[in-house]
Amino acid sequence: MTDTLTPELEIAITVGFENRDRNNMAPTIEYFHRLLEQHPENPAVLYEVGGSYDTDGQEETAAGYYEQALAKGLSGDIRRRCLLQYGSTLRNLGRHHESLATFAQGRAELPDSDSMRIFEALSFHAAGRFDEGFGELLLLIAERLDSAEVVRYAVAIEGNGRHLIDRAESGTPMIVR
Repeated sequence: MTDTLTPELEIAITVGFENRDRNNMAPTIEYFHRLLEQHPENPAVLYEVGGSYDTDGQEETAAGYYEQALAKGLSGDIRRRCLLQYGSTLRNLGRHHESLATFAQGRAELPDSDSMRIFEALSFHAAGRFDEGFGELLLLIAERLDSAEVVRYAVAIEGNGRHLIDRAESGTPMIVR
């Protein structure tokens, strides 16, 4: 990262996040802008400014801050959160192709991220790629949901999920049995 995330900066970010009011984001946006003035190149602060705008419903502005944060070299869990929020913001802006590309990047970097898979499925759905979205959710359920009922049918659930994804990729009709 261009500017390291010191313990003091981490505390300042946590304070700003914990004091936010989702119904009135202006103070949080102002708080993170002041923090950005003190750390103008810090990707974590850029990400938090973007997140504040995103929570306020200003997705276009948020996207620009997410792009800057990613370009500055986010890493670890902050990078995961930024990729996820950026991909979701692009989906909300109707930029489905870019959203899916962002999620593909996130999934390549973080193949075990369940949240990345869930929000990617939402983007598939928004892009009209329903089978892929639902198929991915079925795969996630089969792999991760640890209940006796799901475990019993995990192979069938996974098979249906893969069938939907393969069907979407090949363009073949759904066969219900």
